[in-house]
Amino acid sequence: MYESQIVEIEGTFLGALIMEGDRRTRRFYAAHDSVRTLHNRVLAEPDELTRQVARQFRHARVQAGAQATPR
Repeated sequence: MYESQIVEIEGTFLGALIMEGDRRTRRFYAAHDSVRTLHNRVLAEPDELTRQVARQFRHARVQAGAQATPR
């Protein structure tokens, strides 16, 4: 099995970065609905992939909070 790294933001498990066979690129495996659109995204830079996942997760939380707030 290839190496993997858990992606957890603010205590929420979002998925894992999985090392590809070329040993350079990583694929994101989404486990949380808020980042499902990034499932199978592949990048060579793991920090950039983690930043994209965190940004998507935080954006989804803000959107969910805005929808829950009565106007």
